Amino acid sequence: MVHSYVSESGQLQLQLKQVELNTYSAAGGVHSARITRLHKHLLKTGAYGSSHPCISPSSLPDCPTTNSLALGLLNAHLAYGPPKSNSASRTGILFIVQPNNVNICDERPLEEHLWGYDIPTYRLEFKQEILDATSLTSTRELLFHGSLLHNPLEISVVYMRAGYDEHEYHDPTGIAARVRLESSRAIKCPSLLSHLTTFKKVQQELSTPGTLERFLPAPEAAKLSKTFMPMYPLDEFSSLGQRGRALALDAATAARHVLKPSLEGGGHNVYGAAIPKFLRMIPEESWSDYILMEQIEAPEIINSLISPHGMYSGAVVTELGVFGVCRWSHANQKEVKVMENREAGFSLKTKGREMDEMSVVKGYGCFDSPLLV
Repeated sequence: MVHSYVSESGQLQLQLKQVELNTYSAAGGVHSARITRLHKHLLKTGAYGSSHPCISPSSLPDCPTTNSLALGLLNAHLAYGPPKSNSASRTGILFIVQPNNVNICDERPLEEHLWGYDIPTYRLEFKQEILDATSLTSTRELLFHGSLLHNPLEISVVYMRAGYDEHEYHDPTGIAARVRLESSRAIKCPSLLSHLTTFKKVQQELSTPGTLERFLPAPEAAKLSKTFMPMYPLDEFSSLGQRGRALALDAATAARHVLKPSLEGGGHNVYGAAIPKFLRMIPEESWSDYILMEQIEAPEIINSLISPHGMYSGAVVTELGVFGVCRWSHANQKEVKVMENREAGFSLKTKGREMDEMSVVKGYGCFDSPLLV
């Protein structure tokens, strides 16, 4: 997201700042590709008229996200290789999904792409369906026993689009389902360790001075660290934690911050003036479950949004998401070999400026496409 601020010399400055890193069930890629095609089509029909001369075919970039994400899953499938189990003659990809979820519109096109490559691709709802329709061999192959299949299908890739919500693990069934998937030799997208990196606490630790240098050369670490907004833990022992607590409990400073738990899916953050009251309502020992992040101050842009809530025209804020594909293998306990690491398209979301959250699925904002000027 673009962050605007006034420098010491009094000049307005713009910087790109990172909202968050998401390694689990990153949605919106298919929708973004469709919205881009929609805007290109409207341009061809003359819907924008002559009053917007800056809108041209070259100013609306293509959005390759659907193809790029499908290609990432395809490459992982090919890396797995042929079946290892004597019980299966083919391998395929398994989507793990949530029941009655509108994200099905973002998932099905990826499945269709994979079928287009002649890769069997099926979906199971998280928890009980996994335990009912899969099994593990003695050598950890994950077999899918689909009702339409004559023989088991050996799963090469497990693509997780569920299993990130806290409530999904409140009973033994959810835990058992995840353990079965993680115990298999199938390639997981993401694995449990990759899942942990999406936690806000990990992202806060990465923003701590000196941490990135453990993983990147100093020049690259310095460049990347400039995209971080100030973030603080809320523990009572570290100096950063004490600083975070002071900022969060003071109404004047809390107004410029957002309180984030390690939860996904939108709707969990606490914003601005509501932070001190919220913290005083929960046990102090729970404060360390959250991080405090300085809010990004986006420049004001005027636009119109169409959503199920109706038509909105006014000040908006836009957030750019960049998809990536990364696949690696463990050469040994200390070394990792990166097999694939590339950018895989984008997702643009726009919301009314007065709205705190940015989650299209939950009604906070709309999918959008960029206009290059």
